[in-house]
Amino acid sequence: MNRRIIGILLILLCSVGASAQRQMYNLNTGWMFRFSHQVEKSSPRPISLPHTWNKNDALSGKIDYKRGIGNYERTLYIKPEWKDKRLFLKFDGANSIANVFLDGKHIGEHRGGYSAFVFEITKYVQAGKKHQLRVRVNNGEQLDVLPLTGDFNAYGGIYRDVKLVVTHQTCISPTDYASPGVYLTQKKVTKQQAIVDARILISSANVPTEDVTVRLTVSDGNKVVTQKEQTLHAPMGDTEANIPIVLDRPHLWNGRTAPFMYQVGVELLSKGKVIDQVQQPLGLRYYQVDPERGFFLNGKHLTLKGVCRHQDRAEVGNALRIQHHEQDMDIMLEMGANAIRLAHYQQAEEIYHLADKHGMVVWAEIPFVGPGGYADKGFVDLPTLKANARQQLKELIRQNYNHPSICFWGIFNELNETGDNPTNFVAELNQLAKQEDVTRYTTSATNIGGKLNDITDVFAWNRYDGWYGNSPQTLATFLDRTHAQKPQRCLGLSEYGAGASIYHQQDSLKQPKPAGYWHPENWQTYYHIANWKIIHSRPFVWGSFVWNMFDFGAAHRNEGDRPGINDKGLVTFDRSTRKDAYYFYQANWNEQKHVLYLAGRRNNIRRQAIQQIQVFSNLPKAELRVNGQSHGTLSPDEYHTILWENVRLHTGNNVITVIGKAGNKTITDQMQVVLE
Repeated sequence: MNRRIIGILLILLCSVGASAQRQMYNLNTGWMFRFSHQVEKSSPRPISLPHTWNKNDALSGKIDYKRGIGNYERTLYIKPEWKDKRLFLKFDGANSIANVFLDGKHIGEHRGGYSAFVFEITKYVQAGKKHQLRVRVNNGEQLDVLPLTGDFNAYGGIYRDVKLVVTHQTCISPTDYASPGVYLTQKKVTKQQAIVDARILISSANVPTEDVTVRLTVSDGNKVVTQKEQTLHAPMGDTEANIPIVLDRPHLWNGRTAPFMYQVGVELLSKGKVIDQVQQPLGLRYYQVDPERGFFLNGKHLTLKGVCRHQDRAEVGNALRIQHHEQDMDIMLEMGANAIRLAHYQQAEEIYHLADKHGMVVWAEIPFVGPGGYADKGFVDLPTLKANARQQLKELIRQNYNHPSICFWGIFNELNETGDNPTNFVAELNQLAKQEDVTRYTTSATNIGGKLNDITDVFAWNRYDGWYGNSPQTLATFLDRTHAQKPQRCLGLSEYGAGASIYHQQDSLKQPKPAGYWHPENWQTYYHIANWKIIHSRPFVWGSFVWNMFDFGAAHRNEGDRPGINDKGLVTFDRSTRKDAYYFYQANWNEQKHVLYLAGRRNNIRRQAIQQIQVFSNLPKAELRVNGQSHGTLSPDEYHTILWENVRLHTGNNVITVIGKAGNKTITDQMQVVLE
């Protein structure tokens, strides 16, 4: 069922005939927006959330796009029936510093643009009255808020949903770093038994209260698997319940093969009536990373065929709707990916839910990002910056603790040890991550040698052999040498990729200049074929992640077919075109789909009569026809590639067809090229 529909149903269930239970109201409409420098009374204009003010300037390649303060205002009506309720404002994301006011009174500040945050507003409002809600959002550069730098845009605005949460005086706490207030720790999972500790945070207003019963129900669809209760005697303030769960012969979450999840419902009851309720997923699984053999899920080896993803797209910037996340996931699934690195920051809750649902293994990370090949630094030794990094790491882990798809917490990306050395602080963050979550691996993405690479449980490299100089063969040399030097360290590839414009086509195969304006598509195709062959033949590489699944915005870039875009994606920024390399991976990764694809189809004007025709296919064999004349039937190599050499075209229009069979079904692909 579509998650939007599920969300509506949950709101209705909370609202109809259950006035004592939690209610949630979407506050995405009715806002007025102005920049801080627009002080005239006529300045505000109506907008709806999600919203960013940088969808035009940043994406046009304007290097000094708007980095400042935007003001959001709307009326907040407090219904009379909420007189004895508690009220919370939940922001799913505002980049990057948000200050919240009610009737001009400061309620709170949140520093960090990618995590959710919650403020309780009960004491600031009155039932039956209207209040003015104002949010000042600042995406200006700060030395004490991560990230300090990065090869991506720092879009400003309230770019995710805002909700009003209404609860009983005693509730499951929404204020523990904006987590769901329920933590399901998988202490031990095997095929025979699963032992899970459920920790439930209870928040009670400082008034005398009745005994409260915590009821925990584990369900498989409509079937109750187990149910337990614990009574808390007259709780006041913040307390917690701890309920153990034991499931014999559990149904496991098994990646894309079978991403099964139980549902855990946690209810608070007072005098036999439900006063609050929270639902969380429970996907039981166990996994390990071996330095020689790679990643294992539930005891079986799983080659992690991964991609990286940024959370922006053409025309909307980072103000994505649920349909955008769903489309992105569908494109990744169709290609055959089974893992995703959500770079370089905490992404929207919807993408983690989709990863759970579809069985994607996730690497989630905080925005502790270095400059890569650019100026500035990703770390400054300031107490306030370090406090912010700790905060964002806690938010990432606590808000996403129960997602079975997440197997790795990422601590940093491309930091360096010059100047203020982050090594000791990275070790502190790694220890904090282990304190917050003892069940998952920590990881990091590096591009330099040094002590930084010895801190996290596993580590990975960002490599661009054959794009930023060198050749794909240097990747093989690097991997073998690094593995030999550190045989006990689990080594992965966190990034590898090459730029490509679908408008840049050439007959010859020539390595371009990365910072230049010519990014031919066929070089990207060659790059990925060569790199994947190297990666796939080395089982000690625990996971690899293509940089990037989609083209993304980077205002400072002035290369390829237009400024402001990093074009290393396998799919164009607007998601309308899958590049040739996409189909190479699909033929190799997606065993459920019959793939037969003619590469070079956009190179439709040729200048050489003798051509090589390249096809990606997972069919047993395929026949090539040019202008109706057969050029023979060939079988794909082990990397699902077929090459017909020395194919002659005639002057003018040529119709090239490839034909294959999947059982009794005939599959064809065709392109037309002109020989000048």
